[in-house]
Amino acid sequence: MTAMRSLIIAGILVVAAIAAAGIYITTRSSDSAGEDVAARDAGAGLQQPLLDDAISAVEPPSFDVVRVDPRGTAVIAGRGSPGSVVAVLADGEEITRVDVDDRGEWVIILDQPLPAGSVELGLVMTTVDGQELRSEQVVIVSIPESRDETPLVVLGRPGEASRVLQGPIDGIEMGPLALETVDYDEAGGVIFSGRADPDMRVRVLANGSTIGETTAGSDGRWTVRAGDTLAPGLYDLQIDMLGPDGRVIAVIALPFERAAPGTINLDGSSVVVQPGNSLWRIARRLYGSGVQYTVIYQANREQIRNPDMIYPGQVFTTPSQGDLPPEELDDGN
Repeated sequence: MTAMRSLIIAGILVVAAIAAAGIYITTRSSDSAGEDVAARDAGAGLQQPLLDDAISAVEPPSFDVVRVDPRGTAVIAGRGSPGSVVAVLADGEEITRVDVDDRGEWVIILDQPLPAGSVELGLVMTTVDGQELRSEQVVIVSIPESRDETPLVVLGRPGEASRVLQGPIDGIEMGPLALETVDYDEAGGVIFSGRADPDMRVRVLANGSTIGETTAGSDGRWTVRAGDTLAPGLYDLQIDMLGPDGRVIAVIALPFERAAPGTINLDGSSVVVQPGNSLWRIARRLYGSGVQYTVIYQANREQIRNPDMIYPGQVFTTPSQGDLPPEELDDGN
């Protein structure tokens, strides 16, 4: 990894600086003791910034793999600084920890299954010198109460597109082209992401006007940021995958509603409607019962024109389990 390579290079520079200072001091004549002291002081002054750079070059821990079965048993793997200890947090509370091996890798199999409902996983790493670094990444795991469906696992980082690590995937697909997630960054800008054939051009249009274009990576992942070019409102969204000659070879078309930046509050009590979502699916994922879609509908009536017609990009308030009426909590699946 880049962080590991930077740390090694910084370490080499530190060793080289110390060795050079040692050679310089030992080869000076004994009648230049005052100058020797000055040289040592100067060398020490040069070494400290290098040490500081080496420390700052250590990057926070990261997730690579998160697999969760319907029972809540999870296998989690990632990267960190060799010799460090990585703690896994669930909703801010540490649930387990593991040592990072000499290759900068770690793997955990959770002894206790994750509970049904939504859980936010985070990472905190303690380095060998006591430095504590918290990962900017979070993983949201949503496990149905019924325990009969594949849990949803989504990897996110502030200001970046979310990535679905595990289904069921509600995204919309057309052949090799897929729109998986719609997100908002901290400034309220819209982020679209999905999959396409590797190295293919992907274009996003709203009401026929191009709002962004990119090239899918070698893994087929693509992300387009609309930024300030898209005003709040309802749009006909179109995603194109372009061939090498510029011709459109796959198209996805769907309605999309761009929420007003002032109404976006993603603090855990709201949800962004994703491609392929319905109120039933959102309620089933959040509350374990699809019939509780009425709870979300009642909390967002002012922006839901029809319970059967919601649009990707809409932001809905989602009452917590503690706010649900008893009769809603007793409903079956």
